[in-house]
Amino acid sequence: MISLVFPGQGSQYIGMGKDFYDTFPIANEVYNEVDDVLGFSLSKLVFNGQIEDLTLTKNAQPAIMATSIAILRTLEKEGFSLKKSTFVAGHSLGEYTALCASGAISLADTAHILKMRGIFMQDAVSVGVGAMAAILGLNLDKVETLVAEIKGNEICEIANDNEPNQVVLSGHRTAIEKACDKAKLLGAKRAILLPVSAPFHCSLMSVAQKNMINLISELNIQKPVVPLISNITSTSTQKVEEIRLNLINQITGRVRWRESILFMKKTGIQKIYEIGPGRVLCNLIRRIVDTIEQHNISKVEDLVKLGN
Repeated sequence: MISLVFPGQGSQYIGMGKDFYDTFPIANEVYNEVDDVLGFSLSKLVFNGQIEDLTLTKNAQPAIMATSIAILRTLEKEGFSLKKSTFVAGHSLGEYTALCASGAISLADTAHILKMRGIFMQDAVSVGVGAMAAILGLNLDKVETLVAEIKGNEICEIANDNEPNQVVLSGHRTAIEKACDKAKLLGAKRAILLPVSAPFHCSLMSVAQKNMINLISELNIQKPVVPLISNITSTSTQKVEEIRLNLINQITGRVRWRESILFMKKTGIQKIYEIGPGRVLCNLIRRIVDTIEQHNISKVEDLVKLGN
């Protein structure tokens, strides 16, 4: 039993997917379609642009999705069937990629909604007001206790439960900085402010959520060919209205990645393929369970891994 997973923001780099673009016409078609939808050459930015521009949320989100889908479409052209998978899942924006991969959302709609999602999330909080931090070396229970001790009117919430010893906080910068200091006193190995442009997956994103409700409510979603494991619930679903509600709640809610992988283990998954740039998810999975094989497919040379 296998699952496919798709990376989130932070995995981007200049040149990602270019070897697929240069080698396989099907990958070329994916980037060209996304360029047409967005109204500018995202592919040129991805292959030859500046990392500062690519890292902007409105660009990074559709760019990572396009790269992942270009790789997946290549795999399918080379004989891989998505129906071999038991589940699909993605980390944050990767959930949209997973839905696109499973036929629930068209590529054009996915590109458009991710561009808007990126704009709304970026504009929800003024630059410098919010922050995110990774707490390393404390489990979820300890971080929840830590968050409860951050008093006052400012927001400090758990954004990502990534793996047993990595929890990401999000909220007002001053509250996050206070939490980092407290985390070190509680025995955290490290508490690192992340280089992100906005405080994602916390209630500061409520404005972005309100702006996205109409778009998601009107989004044409079909029943996915393969069940999706939702970030919010960490369980699988193929119900269209449940998927729609989960996408809305995901904007301000916690990404339960650790729990999602444990769900895969419980249901008998033996192998996971991370489809897209980087190895972020493979590294997280390895620290969550040691009984599931994980492989990243981000370069043409990685295609051979599907035969193993």
